[in-house]
Amino acid sequence: MIALFVVCLTGLSFVHPFGNPRVEPRKGLNTLLQGANIPAGAKSVLVTKCADCHSNETRWPVYARLAPGSWLIERDIVEARKKMNLSLWDQIPPDQQVALFGQMIHEAKRGDMPPLQYRLLHWDSRLTSTDVASLSMMETSSHQEASLSGSGDPIRGQSVFEKRCTGCHATGEGHEGPPLAGVFGRKAAGVTGFGYSAGLKNSGIMWDETTLEKWLKDPDILVPDNKMDFHVPSAQERSDLIAYFKRQKGQN
Repeated sequence: MIALFVVCLTGLSFVHPFGNPRVEPRKGLNTLLQGANIPAGAKSVLVTKCADCHSNETRWPVYARLAPGSWLIERDIVEARKKMNLSLWDQIPPDQQVALFGQMIHEAKRGDMPPLQYRLLHWDSRLTSTDVASLSMMETSSHQEASLSGSGDPIRGQSVFEKRCTGCHATGEGHEGPPLAGVFGRKAAGVTGFGYSAGLKNSGIMWDETTLEKWLKDPDILVPDNKMDFHVPSAQERSDLIAYFKRQKGQN
C-alpha cells in the first residue's frame, strides 16, 4: 500500500494543473539580469535570494517532485515569473524595469519577500539588513530624484493617477484609501471618518511638494506606521502626480 501510494504521488507529479514551469531550459545564473544597470551587490542578492522563483533557473529539490506539494510550488513559480522573470530582463521595457526596481526595494523593506512559505523551506533565503541595503542602492542607480522646481506635468500626472492610484483612491470619494481631492496643502490624516494609522495621525505632516515626494517615493521611510502598501518608483511620475494634486488645489 505504501509503495502504491508513493507511485501514485509520483505519477500525479507529471500533472501540472497551474502550468509547467519546468519546460523552460536553464542557461545559467550568469545569464540573469542581462543589461541591468545595477550595483554588483544588488545583483548578487537578486540572483541568490530571488532566482528560484523569479527566473528560469529554478532549483528543483526532491520534495518539489511529489504531488500535491509539487502543484503548489509550481503555482507559486508560475505566478512569480509572470510578475518578474530575471531571465527575460532585457525584454522588459525600461519604465517597467524602473517600476520593478522600486517594487523590489519596497517589498524588501517591508519584509514581504521572499514569501513565508519559501523561507520555511529555505532558511538561508531571509533578507538580511545588508541585503536590503544592497537592494536599496538600485534606486540610486536607476533614476534621479524628482525635481521639486515645478517640472511636473499635471496632465501626465492625471494619467499616472488614473493608471496607478484609482485601484484604492478617488478624488471625490473614499475607497480602500481616502479621497485625494484637495490633498495638496492639507494636513495628513485630514479626512474625517477615515481609518488612518496612528503613525499618520500623529505625524503632523502637511502635504506639500517635499512631503508628497518623500511619501510617494517610500511611505515607510516618512511614516513607519502606515497602511499604504504602494509607492511610485519613477521620479518623473512622482513629480507629475504632485503637479496634478497641486493643480487640483488651485481649482477648488
